[in-house]
Amino acid sequence: MTPRLKERYQKDVAPALMQEFGYTNPNAVPRVKKVVVNMGLGEAIQNAKLLDSATRELGQITGQKPVITRARKSIANFHLRKNMPIGAMVTLRGERMYEFLDRLFNVALPRVRDFRGLSTRAFDLRGNYTLGLRDQLVFPEIEYTKVEKMKGMNISIVTDARTDAESLSLLRRMGMPFRTETRRRGVAAEEAEKAGG
Repeated sequence: MTPRLKERYQKDVAPALMQEFGYTNPNAVPRVKKVVVNMGLGEAIQNAKLLDSATRELGQITGQKPVITRARKSIANFHLRKNMPIGAMVTLRGERMYEFLDRLFNVALPRVRDFRGLSTRAFDLRGNYTLGLRDQLVFPEIEYTKVEKMKGMNISIVTDARTDAESLSLLRRMGMPFRTETRRRGVAAEEAEKAGG
């Protein structure tokens, strides 16, 4: 069965993007190529068991077996030696990617405490977006009672959009909850205006 978000992209998002940016070729329409979920664990140097729980939880969240990431070079101040395991990552493509994004946009992000929407300033000028989550409990797959330690993660959404504007429009239409960025004036200026008026 085709994932819900993939169907939405094909039926609604792609035609809307063609109209908005004036693409003549359907293959020129930006699409999400892959999603990389990365969990860095500096504490794993002292406690190797943390890495086991991190890989298990990351596997539950993404539905795919994580790869252990290792240190590229030794850093004496951190007691880190080359090739030491320091994290876990998963690269999602195809249908698993769409299913993960659907759960991220509609289930996980709304469960973040005091969530007011994502910033539109986290693009990398090449159409890719990265966000950080402080803990893994926003995903309903994780059982609260079995969690030993809060672990944050970075989620990078890689698109083939040429500009950040195209990527923003693509992700917004797919349902990514961006906040409406309004430039805030200084609090002092607002208070002075109230006092004067």
